[in-house]
Amino acid sequence: MTHHATPPPEDRPPPGAFCGRQLFITGKKSVWRFLLILAVGLAAGACTDGQPPVPRVGILCGLDVFASTADGFKARMTELGYVEGRTIVYDHRKTNFDAAAEERILRRFVAEKVDAILVFPSEVAVAAKHFTQGTSIPVVFCQTNIEGTGLVSSIPEPGGNITGVRYPGPDLALKRFEILHELAPGAKRIWVPYTKSSPIVPAQLAVLRPAAALEGIRLVESPADSAADLLGDLEARSRSTDPGVDAVLFISEPLARTPAVFPHIGRFADRFRIPIGGVLYSLEGYSTVFGVATDNIAVGRLAANQVHKVLRGIAPGTIPVVSAESFFQLNYRVARELGLEVSAGLLRQANEVIR
Repeated sequence: MTHHATPPPEDRPPPGAFCGRQLFITGKKSVWRFLLILAVGLAAGACTDGQPPVPRVGILCGLDVFASTADGFKARMTELGYVEGRTIVYDHRKTNFDAAAEERILRRFVAEKVDAILVFPSEVAVAAKHFTQGTSIPVVFCQTNIEGTGLVSSIPEPGGNITGVRYPGPDLALKRFEILHELAPGAKRIWVPYTKSSPIVPAQLAVLRPAAALEGIRLVESPADSAADLLGDLEARSRSTDPGVDAVLFISEPLARTPAVFPHIGRFADRFRIPIGGVLYSLEGYSTVFGVATDNIAVGRLAANQVHKVLRGIAPGTIPVVSAESFFQLNYRVARELGLEVSAGLLRQANEVIR
């Protein structure tokens, strides 16, 4: 039987190809050469497929009305070349005005060292910045007011580990007031419920108060620490034939639109035949007249562009914050049911009319 000192040519592995193949070694010099090459190969990841680790993005939606923002985000990420489950992984979580749950989720994202965190709206963004302090985990916010929150140093250079998409809260608050005044010019007392501790509220009130005073309108503010506070205010007003308000204006804040509160506001408004405006919302048969906000899908797409930059290695604090555009939705059917006069000009302004 013939023995080959070295394997025949057709059996020899190509140079440097050691993964999953039989390696033929002869002689002491070859052994040392092999060990050296193997060490270099392991250090360089030669026995892997050469693919970088799959990035993992934690997504936290803190308010149900913004839930579809994640749909716009994922759709745009797909357009940018990411394939969910193959070239990117999303850990998508949702809460609904639940600070304790949001803290647990954010702490877990940090512990697991995700490659980026996408958060919305404002309250969750503030929490994400807090819980990622001292880490290098990038935070990208959207549907978020930057006024009064201390989230960024400036729009061109947000600083730290954060960037995102600004929710133009004060601008939208003023536009909501103007539309409500046009729809219900006789409403001289406008009830404004809001979360007392929310950092995004003061900047909105700062533009609303002088605008209302200029029109001879009194803002009946109802700051609350909880749903029970708002419901107590409603109950007290319901005991009188005159509730003390002629319309309801929702500003950007997390409490009034929750399932624990909104149906009660809807029932109150229905009883006294007063319009609710500011945010387009329906629950348990009660609906607002109009909403001026941002388009969730469009905002999600903007957020994807920011996350893409982060995943490419750009420091988040150097990525300028972008602002979302307003989106005006008018429920024409509800307006007519309440006897409100809708002008042709207002109809032309609407991005969406529900009939």
